[in-house]
Amino acid sequence: MPTYGRIDIAFERGEGPYLYSTDGRRFLDFATGIATNSLGHAHPKLAKAIADQAAKLMHVSNLYRIPEQEALADKLVATSFADTVFFCNSGAESLEGSIKVARRYQFHVGQPHRTKVICCNHAFHGRTLGTLSATDKEAYREGFGPRVQGFTHVAFGNLNEMRDAAAADDAAAILVEPVQGEGGIFVAPPEYLQALREIADEFGLMLVFDEVQCGMGRTGKLWAHEWSGIAPDIMATAKGLGGGFPVGAVMASEKAASGMKPGLHGSTYGGNPLAMVAAKTVVDIISESSFLEHVVKTSESLREQLKKVVAKHPGVVEEVRGAGFLMGLKCVVPAGDLQTALREKGLLTVGAGENVLRVLPPLTIEESHVSEAVSMIDAACAGLARHAA
Repeated sequence: MPTYGRIDIAFERGEGPYLYSTDGRRFLDFATGIATNSLGHAHPKLAKAIADQAAKLMHVSNLYRIPEQEALADKLVATSFADTVFFCNSGAESLEGSIKVARRYQFHVGQPHRTKVICCNHAFHGRTLGTLSATDKEAYREGFGPRVQGFTHVAFGNLNEMRDAAAADDAAAILVEPVQGEGGIFVAPPEYLQALREIADEFGLMLVFDEVQCGMGRTGKLWAHEWSGIAPDIMATAKGLGGGFPVGAVMASEKAASGMKPGLHGSTYGGNPLAMVAAKTVVDIISESSFLEHVVKTSESLREQLKKVVAKHPGVVEEVRGAGFLMGLKCVVPAGDLQTALREKGLLTVGAGENVLRVLPPLTIEESHVSEAVSMIDAACAGLARHAA
């Protein structure tokens, strides 16, 4: 179907932070499948783990115990707030599951009228009919019929609006991205997330974090909300969790998941042995303290160098946004123009809302890749500045 505005490039292989096209060109990949190829391309440990498991067993369904699933769940529980995990295949599925868990909790504790999920403006939570209603972009919903009921939006960062919405009799949950990606790279300050925790506790709501894009080490901690020192009740994760292999997870505290019983939720492919081995390999690598220290150090270097580019080319870019390797360049020129100029020089990036260009490198890049990327960004900005003049 003609649902994608595809760029006319096809890739045949990747190695580390680089992609190689079918016509022989090499690109530095700072798009990473939209924050998905967290370990870069063809990571030897991940590729071997997938190949070895594929030769043994790929799928059996959740009719049976799956030891690989149990091992990954143990790892995720050990490295997070969660007590229990449900596995699925994508970010949208993990958000749908998280919303179901939150509403079911309210039903379980005798408050079935509490179904409304409070979301924020600029939010992006997926493209299913349910997650479209949680998403704050009317263009995505046009032509797909009425919105799914039970969602409301408040201004991101506005605690007065959030508190008023949370006090409503039908409020069930607060759903927030600690770092909004698609909406324009907006970082929730630690004190905002801390206040959300307090509001959720005061009014008996489930606090749900969407870490599909910002989780799995992308901000320099395994989970983005860890910077705030608080924990959600429920969290959705996907994208970088599989390092490029399709996998998602709904993570929850024992309390939050207390209403979930056999038969209430399921997935044919979710939690299959192949996906579980891939994700377990990724989590093992990223959760190492030395790995995350490298992300913090290298991302800070990239940020500081990008700030210099912004200062040098104020007519092209005006701000560096984000946290860790979830960065955005707020553009003065159309962001698509800068994206095209960078691609012509060999650097891949991703667009976002608010005329922002996302910079999403693999978490494994070295200082040499930072220098290479910044050089191309500087040159592309200079070219656009000359063109404008």
